[in-house]
Amino acid sequence: MARADTLARARTLDRPELAYLLRIPTADGMRDLELTWAELARDTEWATARLREHGLAAGQRALLTASGFEGFWGHAVIGALRTLKVPYGIAEAMGWDHRRTAVFHRELTPHAVIGLSAETLEGLAGTADIGEMFRSTPVVLARPAAIPLLRGVGVTASVISAVGPALALECPERSGAHVNAAEWRFGERDGQLTVAAGEGRTSPLPETPLGITGRVVVGRCGCGSDTPRVLLAEAN
Repeated sequence: MARADTLARARTLDRPELAYLLRIPTADGMRDLELTWAELARDTEWATARLREHGLAAGQRALLTASGFEGFWGHAVIGALRTLKVPYGIAEAMGWDHRRTAVFHRELTPHAVIGLSAETLEGLAGTADIGEMFRSTPVVLARPAAIPLLRGVGVTASVISAVGPALALECPERSGAHVNAAEWRFGERDGQLTVAAGEGRTSPLPETPLGITGRVVVGRCGCGSDTPRVLLAEAN
């Protein structure tokens, strides 16, 4: 049986609603949540719109750095890249895999690098000029701890980060990372972010302190969106 036949057959089988079991860190320890395929599809649609705002389009190339345990948001970003018809390479976000990031960046000449970590940058710094490497990349979406390192060498980077069970992604205005207000309710308490699940999520999640220093910004962003944004202290 050819691979295409196998995949076609697989698509006819019943699929359980559950896609992932998440373990998210909170201020009070780990919290378990379920993620369904329907929720993942909505998360992917949201991520697609955010990447489209950064100008990603068919025929461009991207480099994603992510770890396997980050599948709940990595899957959404990969789905978004596929929807946009953007070919991509993947490297591990841990510092020990920085050479793979360097090779993909050299060979793909990506339009976008997504998920850069401070650990990857520290590994690259031993063999490359970080500023020279990424200043010419049109779209750089980096994790909060990597943002000061990149901006310090003249790289125009925007934030991408898991914030509890949600993905936060900064638009080109770089005035805070947007979150999906249709799925999550973000707040702040004593300088720490809190999150609660929206009505459409399968796993109930009351207002939960995340132990992440930051604040929530409301009001219209320069990009025209009225969705809330989170300002993460680690990114400043």
